[in-house]
Amino acid sequence: MIQVVQKALLESHQALEALRANTDVLETLAQAGTLLGKNLAAGRKAYSCGNGGSMCDAMHFAEELTGRFRENRRPLAAMAISDPSYISCTSNDFGYEFVFSRFVEAFGEKDDFLLAISTSGKSPNVLRAAQVARDKGMHVIALTGHVECPLAQYATFHIPAVSGAKYADRVQELHIKCIHILMELAEKAAGL
Repeated sequence: MIQVVQKALLESHQALEALRANTDVLETLAQAGTLLGKNLAAGRKAYSCGNGGSMCDAMHFAEELTGRFRENRRPLAAMAISDPSYISCTSNDFGYEFVFSRFVEAFGEKDDFLLAISTSGKSPNVLRAAQVARDKGMHVIALTGHVECPLAQYATFHIPAVSGAKYADRVQELHIKCIHILMELAEKAAGL
């Protein structure tokens, strides 16, 4: 069984090293985090969405911006689109593909941010939310696992965390690294 552990750690290491070597993605990550922080400092808001594990990452992003990341500081306005009653109501009345977009339509404003997380870059409800966000003049940070995917077309900042692994869990591991980096950059850009 130790071989399973070693293989998993090696895959994670290789995926992280591939991300570290991708200067285009790193530059995009730096630009996204900097603008995110400046806009949050100016009173804009950040929303986040995703399905399954990506929803958990979206919630993690929002709670550490409103709560705290590393050090005590003032809260930054962020919210994950994750309320169960809202999601069940909207999916029942309109269809699951509308659960994120209707929220963005209701609350999103120009220069706000949407963190749209989809390992495949193809999730219909995340795509629809990103499209609505762009139509409203919001900035979209798309965290995906593929360089070419439908979500990229709506992204202000596309961050493809390509793992090279067979399964999405390695992509999700890279996503949480990217989310933590976005938070660190946002705090610095916001002067916190």
